[in-house]
Amino acid sequence: MNKTELITAISENAALSKKDSEKAWNAAVEVISAELKKGEKIQLAGFGSFEVKQRAARTGRNPQKPGEVINIPASKVPTFKASKTLKDIVK
Repeated sequence: MNKTELITAISENAALSKKDSEKAWNAAVEVISAELKKGEKIQLAGFGSFEVKQRAARTGRNPQKPGEVINIPASKVPTFKASKTLKDIVK
């Protein structure tokens, strides 16, 4: 399912226009992104949680030049953890 199909499904389930559904979806994505950027955790009961985790610096291998060791810098990455309810639904 892509974004267009998701917006269509949301509009049908919520009895909203596609335009309103797209506005709501875009607003939700913006709010989640802004909160993650601030380092906040977002918990959606029955769905899951989004948070930012710190990845430590490490060494790796360059796949284009076998044997060459490269340094991979520390970084922040967004993560999602599904709730038990969502996991049970997917089973």
